[in-house]
Amino acid sequence: MTYVIIGAGPAGVVAAETLAKTDKGAEIVLLGGEADPPYSRMAIPYVLTGIIDHGGTHLRKQAGHYEALGITYRQGIAKGLDVAGRKVLLEGGGEQPYDKLLIATGARPIKPPVPGLDLPGVHHCWTLDDCRAIEKLAHEGAHVVLMGAGFIGCIILEALVERGVKLTVVEALDRMVPRMMDATAGGLIKDWCVQKGINVETGTKVTKVERREADDEDKLFVDLDTGDQIAAHLVVVAAGVTSNIEFLEGTGIEIEQGIRINEFLETSVPGVYAAGDCAQGPDFGGGFNVHAIQPTSTEHGRIAALNMAGRVTPYQGSLQMNVLDTAGLISTSFGDWEGGPGTEMAEVLDAGHFKYLRLNFKDDVLVGALSLGRTDHMGVLRGLIQNRTHLGPWKAKLMEDPHRIMEAYVAHAYA
Repeated sequence: MTYVIIGAGPAGVVAAETLAKTDKGAEIVLLGGEADPPYSRMAIPYVLTGIIDHGGTHLRKQAGHYEALGITYRQGIAKGLDVAGRKVLLEGGGEQPYDKLLIATGARPIKPPVPGLDLPGVHHCWTLDDCRAIEKLAHEGAHVVLMGAGFIGCIILEALVERGVKLTVVEALDRMVPRMMDATAGGLIKDWCVQKGINVETGTKVTKVERREADDEDKLFVDLDTGDQIAAHLVVVAAGVTSNIEFLEGTGIEIEQGIRINEFLETSVPGVYAAGDCAQGPDFGGGFNVHAIQPTSTEHGRIAALNMAGRVTPYQGSLQMNVLDTAGLISTSFGDWEGGPGTEMAEVLDAGHFKYLRLNFKDDVLVGALSLGRTDHMGVLRGLIQNRTHLGPWKAKLMEDPHRIMEAYVAHAYA
């Protein structure tokens, strides 16, 4: 049996390791597109802050780890798939046969249709090569513009602040972290950043990046739709990500937001599975979604590998959850924090201390939550949501005072 995994991120690595333990003696090939060993993209900001070195991003630190498990790591980028012949077609020629295949190609950063993003000094923060380029430019006092204040953008923001740059953040939508925080929380995060000396422009778009002729190091102008122009030494683009799935065109594999998979993480083509940021899988709250977060990716990898090896293991669905540190302000969101038809919402706000808690209920079940400025009881919120706990009379108590969430948990855990 030859198992092939396209993609050497967290989903691919965990899948390869799981297969090595589950189907001993099988041939396992892990295809990665970069020269660096398999690494975590989410660790790159910690390189920029100096907390870890480049090697610290590697998913497995021990020399010979993959070889010891019987995993063959091969550098190559998939350009197509021969489903009938069970072959992965590689860029530059060559192919990789398989008996069962896992597609874990992840995502890539979106490049907005803005003129000038190909200029020197403009970078994404997605690969170790990007990291090396940013390290050279983001010195203390450097003028830096960050395009995008979503989840990834705010992680990069934290790293840039730690490096002591003079930072301007430009977000096209009306608030920071708009897909993770409501208007109240997003507004508080902006206020927090401004207090920290960060210039934040929300509801504002970059229209152009152009060369600047000057004697100082700021060789770029960033033009905004407000008419303002910002001189910059470095522009970092963090405008979201999109799944790496174009190479599957014409294969018959069903694709929507990502690669559509069933509860066993198998695609519409038998023997072909998908996991991680490229996969549109079962959602804990119902339906199918792409959850581009590392905990989902690693669990996808594990479950997919078990099913590939013949150990039938249904996936229970991933809970959308995010934890973010923005210049020292912690924010979290779990499940259906936005609410919708048939839901009720309770919230408590202490704007002066940058504290906010919002709970969303469907009937007497907590289905979503978000918080700002607090780290206590986050596991309790997640547990109540994942366990689909029927709160009974405690629902009314929490509607009146969301702070009593721990009391509600204890009342049901020890009932």
